[in-house]
Amino acid sequence: MKQFDSAGVEIAYLDTGSGSGPGDGTEKPPVLLIHGFASNVETNWGGTGWVDFLRKAGYRVVAFDNRGHGHSQKLHELTDYGAPLMAEDAKRLLDHLGIKRAHVIGYSMGARIAAFLALAHPERVDHVVFGGLGINMVRGMAGTGPIARALEAESINDVTNPTARTFRAFAEQTKSDLKALAACIRSARAPITAEMAASISAPVLVAVGEADVIGGSAYELAKLIPGARAITMPGKDHNRAVGDRMFKAEVLAFFEGRKSLESGAAAGEK
Repeated sequence: MKQFDSAGVEIAYLDTGSGSGPGDGTEKPPVLLIHGFASNVETNWGGTGWVDFLRKAGYRVVAFDNRGHGHSQKLHELTDYGAPLMAEDAKRLLDHLGIKRAHVIGYSMGARIAAFLALAHPERVDHVVFGGLGINMVRGMAGTGPIARALEAESINDVTNPTARTFRAFAEQTKSDLKALAACIRSARAPITAEMAASISAPVLVAVGEADVIGGSAYELAKLIPGARAITMPGKDHNRAVGDRMFKAEVLAFFEGRKSLESGAAAGEK
């Protein structure tokens, strides 16, 4: 992965693929991938097959480790984080690479970051996918305190809250800087209101696993956004939905203007 300076913060990124359609010479917008909390490019997008899938479909793929994550700079102050600030890292990466407009896929926290990118810089976002985050994008996430304390605990054995323990285990699995993640999740969470969601001008796909209790309903969020499409991945929870084959196929259909593969995928039909 390469590095660039995002207003004083070193951000690691991946830039791969030609960006021309498979054999037909058609140029496609690049795809920008924004990963979730405690994850990184390799875990969220590489190991799940997304990078190879999009490359084979003829897309140039750009992905980056969010500040405090992966190979990017680790920061430990609350003011160093927040989705609007992290959305500016995404915009600066597009600037750095000379990309005027891109499709954007965000997963979980990455979906919130993608929403702020689409709101603050609509001219840079072609289509946007909110993966792993439905109506809870607007309702907000409660109970971040136990997760932060779990990340700050001396050992995972000291963590008794089941949900918080899951986050700690995932952070350890991804070899994350626990102090940086604690600062990230404790940082001020700028709200996205229903009115803000409704003002997103880019075409939107909301995709959430059927058993995802973290993201909330994809259809309820899509109802708030004019023209948005929503799908659910059958039987998949928050962690297993990200690599789902149906999810990938629906994103490709969405980018290429084809009809959804899922019956009743238009907003409000479920």
